[in-house]
Amino acid sequence: MRLAGQGLRCVRGGREVFAALDFSAESGEAVAVVGPNGAGKTSLLRLIAGLLQPAAGTITLHGGDDEMSLAEQAHYLGHRDALKPALSVAENLDFWQRFLGGEPADAAESLSAVGLAHIAHLPAAYLSAGQRRRLSIARLIAVRRPLWLLDEPTSALDTAGQQMFARVVAGHLAGGGLVIAATHLPLGIDTRELRIRGMV
Repeated sequence: MRLAGQGLRCVRGGREVFAALDFSAESGEAVAVVGPNGAGKTSLLRLIAGLLQPAAGTITLHGGDDEMSLAEQAHYLGHRDALKPALSVAENLDFWQRFLGGEPADAAESLSAVGLAHIAHLPAAYLSAGQRRRLSIARLIAVRRPLWLLDEPTSALDTAGQQMFARVVAGHLAGGGLVIAATHLPLGIDTRELRIRGMV
């Protein structure tokens, strides 16, 4: 599988964020998107996820499922953890499995992988910021998709959480997955760097 962007131009609010951006990434590879605040790291992830349309250029996924769009083969994990506070940890994960469809994994194993199995019954409203991030990461495991688009994925995670994240990503890459992560921090895994300078 190969993800490629060619000649990408992004405009937000009438301002050009970046232009003439090319990139590529292969199965089993993690790419760290780095650059100053406002350079367009999040915008690039949103373009790939189909949440924004490029002002110019193309994004293609080769070797994926021809019957599905790129967005349907990708997980997008943004700054905010998309959780329903009144639902329990397990119920939140069950909601995402039903909503996203596709090939589900075992929910209990997904929660165990991120260290939340012991509080599966607890309402999400009671989770700390780090636990909320762990639950969001569990969503990546609970519904199998080959492309992970991650925006500051280790934010709010303590050292143990960062180590857990590195293990989860390593497993995804070992299975032929692909990761594009916008970050200011080391991810604890081998990455290839894509630097965006933007128009700042």
